[in-house]
Amino acid sequence: MTKKWFRMALVFTLIISVLAACSGGNKEAAPETDGETAPPTAPADPDQYGDTGGLALPLVDKPTTINWMVVSEKTNLNDSLLAKEIEKRTGIKVNFQAYSSATFQDKLKVTVASGKLPDIIHGLTPPELKKIGKQKAVVAINEYVDMLPNFKRMYVDENPWVIPSYGDESGNIYTWPVANINRDVNHGFLYRKDIFDELGIKEWTNTDEFYQALKKLKEAYPDSYPYASKTKEHIFRDWAFGWGIGGANYPTYYDETAKVWKYATIQPEHKEMLDFMKKLYNEGLLDPEFMTDTDDSWTAKMTSGNKSFVTYDWIGRLDLFYNQVKDQNPNYDLRYGNPVGPTGNGKTIESITNGFSIAVANNDNKEAALKLLDYLTSPSGATLVTMGVEGETFKMEGDKAVYPELTDVPLVDISVLEDRYGLWLQGLYVNSDKRSVYFNYTEKEQEAQDKLLNGNKFEPLDPVVNFTDDETATIAEIQTSLKKLADEFNAKYILNKNYGDAEWQQWQAQAEKQGAKQIVDIFNAAQKRLDEATK
Repeated sequence: MTKKWFRMALVFTLIISVLAACSGGNKEAAPETDGETAPPTAPADPDQYGDTGGLALPLVDKPTTINWMVVSEKTNLNDSLLAKEIEKRTGIKVNFQAYSSATFQDKLKVTVASGKLPDIIHGLTPPELKKIGKQKAVVAINEYVDMLPNFKRMYVDENPWVIPSYGDESGNIYTWPVANINRDVNHGFLYRKDIFDELGIKEWTNTDEFYQALKKLKEAYPDSYPYASKTKEHIFRDWAFGWGIGGANYPTYYDETAKVWKYATIQPEHKEMLDFMKKLYNEGLLDPEFMTDTDDSWTAKMTSGNKSFVTYDWIGRLDLFYNQVKDQNPNYDLRYGNPVGPTGNGKTIESITNGFSIAVANNDNKEAALKLLDYLTSPSGATLVTMGVEGETFKMEGDKAVYPELTDVPLVDISVLEDRYGLWLQGLYVNSDKRSVYFNYTEKEQEAQDKLLNGNKFEPLDPVVNFTDDETATIAEIQTSLKKLADEFNAKYILNKNYGDAEWQQWQAQAEKQGAKQIVDIFNAAQKRLDEATK
C-alpha cells in the first residue's frame, strides 16, 4: 500500500473541494427501504447466533438499508445467502455495490471525487483516507467507541497501539482495522526433498549447512545452479529476516536491541548477507539469472531437468509444482525448509492491518454502519462472513468446516465460497474464523506452519509507526530513488568480483547523502510519538 500513497494525488484537489462543500455533517436521507420490510425483532434466543461480543441483535430498531462498496466478480450479491443472513440477524439490509477487481480502483476514484460516498467504503490508502477524514467526509471511529464493544476490546483495550499507529495526529482513526486474516507462514525457503534424499543430504538447520547442501548438489549435478530465484531485487528483502534486518517497511527496519529504526542496506548485517550471496554466486551455487529470471524460466528450472533445487517462494507452490509434474515425475517432492541466516528466523506476518482502509461515511446511517462492522468483528460475525451459517451452509467434522452442497467441487476455497454464498468479500470481512477453509492446509503446507511455529522461528514484528503529511511526502520523495540505488549496488556487489570493502564504504556514504539518515530520522521521530502515546 505504501508505494501507492500518491497514486490519486491528481484528483485530490477536486476531492477535497467537493467533500468540503458536502461536509456540513454530510447529512443524507437514509436510503428508502422496501415497503414490505417488517421492523426488526429480537431473536427468541439471545445466544442464537453465538458470541456477538456484547452487541444486542438486531442492531437497529427500524428497517435500515446501507450501501456497501466491495470488490467481487459476483454481480448478484444482494440475493446471496450472506446478504439475507445479515438482514435477518441485524435488521440491516445491505445494498452491495460490487465491482470487479479490474474496475474497482477506477470506480473508487470516481466515487470519491463525486463526494457521494456509499455508507461503507474501502480501498483508499491510509494517507488519502486521513485527508478526507479531516474534511469530515468519513467518521472518526474513536468518537463512537462506547457503542462498539468489539472494536473497543480488540483495538483499544487489547491493542492500544492501533489508534496511535493508524490514526491522525489528533488521535482520530478513520479506518476500521482487519484482524486474523493472515496465515502464520506463507512464504519461505523451499527445497527438493526427493533430490536431497537421493543424495543423502539432510535439511539444513543453519547457514553453513545450507551452504554445504548447495555444494553437494553442485557436485552431484555439475551443470546445475542449486539455488534459483524469480523475485529479482526482492531477494534481498526476503533473505533479510535471517540476518535480522527485515521488516514490513524494508529497507527501513526496527532494531529491537538498540530500540531504534535503521536503514538495512547500509548495516554490517546487510554486507554479511551480500558476502554470503557473493560466495554462492562465485562458486556456481546461485543462478546467475537471479536478478532477471522470469516466472516461466524459474518454474522450468525448479520442476524439470535437475537444474535447480532450492528457492524462496509461496507455500502454495509446494503442491502446485507437484501437481504440475507428477505424471512425468511422481517422486517430485518440494518441501518447506528452515530459514537461512544467523538469526534462524523467518518473517512474522501481522495479525492486524489497516491495508483495506475500510471507512464509514459521515451521514445519517453512520451508527448503523459502525454497529454492523462491530458485529462482523465479533466471533459470531467472523464466522458468518468467512464460513457461512452452521447447519445451513456448513457443518463441522472435527475441527474442519465441510460444505454438504459442495461435494461435487474438487477444492472448496474462498473463491468458491464467494461465488456460492457471498462469503469472503474484499472490503467486507474485518475478522475471520480460523476454522475457515482458508486455513485448511495440505500436508506440506501444514508442515511449513509447524516448522516455524514449533520452533518459534519468527523475527519480531516491527512497530507500526504513523507519519504526518509532511513526513509521508518526504519519505515518498526519497525512498524510491534510494531503494533503486541500493538494488543496483547489491547486484553489482554480488556479480562483480572486484567489489569489496572499498566499494561497500563508498555505498554507505552515497546512501547517507541520498537520504538514508533523513528517512531513519523520520521513522525514529514517529517511534517517539508512538512510545509516548502508548505509555
